[in-house]
This record gives sequence, structure tokens and C-alpha cells, in this order.
Amino acid sequence: MSRTADVPYYQQREDEVDAKLYNLWRRAKHRFTMPMRIPLEGYKGLIMILENDEWVCADENLNDMPVIAWLEFEDDHRETLHMPVKCKLNYYHYAASKVRAHSLELAQIELDKRLHKN
Repeated sequence: MSRTADVPYYQQREDEVDAKLYNLWRRAKHRFTMPMRIPLEGYKGLIMILENDEWVCADENLNDMPVIAWLEFEDDHRETLHMPVKCKLNYYHYAASKVRAHSLELAQIELDKRLHKN
């Protein structure tokens, strides 16, 4: 079940995620139990929750209320591993764009650490 299904979004737009992060997430889905919670250092209360089919940056102080989410990844018939993957980006907070890029960087760093640790 989607963590964001019953939460109305503020704005939705087309986006794409970096291939390296997407590929790390795909590997992590096969090695770890989902959902995976990644604290976002420097953002009090914000965490990245990686699910089997979506990524949600959420405020754990507000019962994991979504702030921003990446969903509907267009990976069917994906032919190359080095190209970005298109998806939908939902904004649930007016200031979500301020954490968008850095939350992805932090998630990528942590996924890389966890995958190389095992």
C-alpha cells in the first residue's frame, strides 16, 4: 500500500532521478527489508523512506507526513543502466523544493554505505 495514496499533494510534476541512485535503490530492494528508513542528516525530523515502488521524504515528527515523494518510476522496458529514470514528483509542502536535491544526495550516500557494508 502506498504511503502517499491518501495524502493530497500540493503540486505534481514530471521529474527524473539519477541512474546511480536508482540503481542503488534497486539493489537495496533485493538485499534489505523494505521500507528502509534513512535519517537525513542536517534536517531535524526529516527522513527518507524507501519503499518498493516510491521514495518519500517525510517528517517523522508528524507521523511520517510526506513532504515530497518520487513515484511512478518509468522503468518498464529500461534498456540502459546509465540514463536517468523518469518519474512523478509530488510536493506535499510549499517549501519541499528546498530539500529535494539534498535529500536525494543524502539517500544515495547512505544507500552506498549500506550496500558496501554487507
